[in-house]
Amino acid sequence: MGKSDDSSTNLKGLTEKKTDNFSEWYTQLIQKAELADYSKVSGCIVFRPYSYAMWDMIRDFLDERFKKSGVENAYFPLFIPESLLMKEQEHVEGFTPEVAWVTHAGDSKLSERLAVRPTSETIMYDSYAKWVRSHNDLPLRLNQWNNVVRWEFKYPMPFLRTREFLWQEGHTVFANKEEAEKEVLEILEYYRQTYEDLLAVPMIKGKKTEKEKFAGAAYTTSVETFLPIGKAIQGATSHFLGQNFSKAFDIKFLDENGKNQYGWQNSWGFTTRSIGVMIITHSDDKGLVLPPRIAPVQVVIVPIIFEKSKKEVLEKAKEIEKSLDNFRVKTDAREEYSSGWKYNHWELKGVPIRLEIGPKDIEKNQAVLVRRDTGEKLFVKFDDLEKTIENLLEEIQKSLFEKAKKWLTESIAEPKDWNEFTKFAKEKKLILAPHCGETECEELIKFETEGIKTLCVPFDQPKIGDKCIKCGKPSQHAVYFAKSY
Repeated sequence: MGKSDDSSTNLKGLTEKKTDNFSEWYTQLIQKAELADYSKVSGCIVFRPYSYAMWDMIRDFLDERFKKSGVENAYFPLFIPESLLMKEQEHVEGFTPEVAWVTHAGDSKLSERLAVRPTSETIMYDSYAKWVRSHNDLPLRLNQWNNVVRWEFKYPMPFLRTREFLWQEGHTVFANKEEAEKEVLEILEYYRQTYEDLLAVPMIKGKKTEKEKFAGAAYTTSVETFLPIGKAIQGATSHFLGQNFSKAFDIKFLDENGKNQYGWQNSWGFTTRSIGVMIITHSDDKGLVLPPRIAPVQVVIVPIIFEKSKKEVLEKAKEIEKSLDNFRVKTDAREEYSSGWKYNHWELKGVPIRLEIGPKDIEKNQAVLVRRDTGEKLFVKFDDLEKTIENLLEEIQKSLFEKAKKWLTESIAEPKDWNEFTKFAKEKKLILAPHCGETECEELIKFETEGIKTLCVPFDQPKIGDKCIKCGKPSQHAVYFAKSY
């Protein structure tokens, strides 16, 4: 048929480059790839079907692991009475600036303000205090998939920082400290698997400093990564709450000896931020680049349509689609757009493999496969398509992870002194340096470097220096530093 592109319907590609103007590149990408749209509420986005399909897969991946571990799903109210939110002082101080409040129902003023859920510790633990009576009631391990609202006034960025976002939040109670701490690391490993095995994003596992831990936690563990724009980002967190909340909410149980004990608690969460992390890690100046395991469409079939051979080509395209039903496949048979327009469209949407089929291909008993990540073309016989695509999808998944891992590894810089630290900071490196562990020193580093902060104390501790990189006091541990979202 050979249609030319109509400028009024042509989907223009990205006009900014990732390395030149990241903010504009990202803004264009999430809209033109039909991932999200802005709403009338500042800082809140619309998740379009394409991105929500990814969240569905993330949810299924994690939910399967949670349930195999013995975690059950539940749901608790969106609204939290102010009196409950105030029960754990350190916790409420950490969240007060971000809380959105409901003060009226219609024209009537409420007798007590209701917080719109910033996180659910307080509303859930009020119920836990009623449910937990004996050691036989433990462990209590519940998770909920929901939305939360945090009215931050920092610069909002779709997926990465929005005032309303989607997540899961797990809240558990154990009879002893050892079981609780074991779960903290078990959940953190599930988060690592989600990023690395599903999203092809490498992670560093570690523990947050006292300054950066979750408000109300005894300690916080996290997975962190370094994005190819010179900034780090926290991927997810798993918190050991100790007995801080059980004492505040009176979550007690009779142990095997008939004595009253406070429960040991954890909370842990994984959010839609993960989609933004994946986008920035892999995507390029043509648009999205999606790892096959998370791609809503893994293979797009583009029939090359001419009037004379249209019927034959479309029939063959449908036949191929049917034979590839083990994959997420879509045939783009729209006649109002040219083949070239479709190529650009599906490149923009990050589909891992494009399959081209035209009359000449039918004559040769083959199809053309094009990789989104490298642009490589392969000519494959029809009978070999299924096996070739299966292998190619795995190869793309592995290649994307290895490329991201190489970037992460090569971005790490280990300064010998403070001057070198500041030099690496200006070069936007992921800095690994010895630190004294004191909050005052940590704050001074952030102030003097205009925003370089601690990411985590990695579990895998390297042997680097015995004196703090900043103050010269004895080093407590090696710490990752960077500017971060």
